[in-house]
Amino acid sequence: MRILLIEDDAMIAKALLQALHDAGMSGDWARDGQLGAEAVAARDHALVLLDLSLPHGSGIDILRGARAAGNTVPVIVITARDELEDRIAGLDLGADDYLTKPFEIKELLARIRAVLRRHGGHADSVIRNGDIELDTASRELSYRGDIQPLSAREFAIMRALLDRPGTILSRGQLEEKVYGWGEEVESNAIDVLIYYIRRKFAKEIINNVRGAGWSVPKAGR
Repeated sequence: MRILLIEDDAMIAKALLQALHDAGMSGDWARDGQLGAEAVAARDHALVLLDLSLPHGSGIDILRGARAAGNTVPVIVITARDELEDRIAGLDLGADDYLTKPFEIKELLARIRAVLRRHGGHADSVIRNGDIELDTASRELSYRGDIQPLSAREFAIMRALLDRPGTILSRGQLEEKVYGWGEEVESNAIDVLIYYIRRKFAKEIINNVRGAGWSVPKAGR
């Protein structure tokens, strides 16, 4: 689950990126409006955290440009601007939520989960597929009645696979979901993560298609 953070304050960005990582999400950081607009246009992220006051372009302009281009990526505005007019402007332009600084990290993560649930068509925090249930709030995975907590990257792997059950995701696609910009990735990192998940539960929880990638069996097949 890759999240794009568009924020010019390095201290805030560092804290948020660490919080995203701890919650099993991969965070990429754009520190000004121009870089942020380019990153949004690439459409590589599941959600955008968007500050409004940025050098080299504003958050409002980024949001307006994305929606005008038909980009439906979920956007949560995070800003020190607490005027009603600013909130209305952001929401009217297509923001999915609006959070005023300072805020508690736990509240931001809860709002991220809620927005992603709405966009994914999930009514609650649990993603279900046959015998598999992934709780996005507690980061626990249940398989055939066995419930185990997942590490941040194990969670990211299962979230990516369960978002598209039955679809084979390649090594590169999974690496993009699990790791952020500039992170070093060992050549067998995905293999190791999948090995750990299978060891916790059962080999058949994740299918391996030699030379192509991995999938979780689609319920009903």
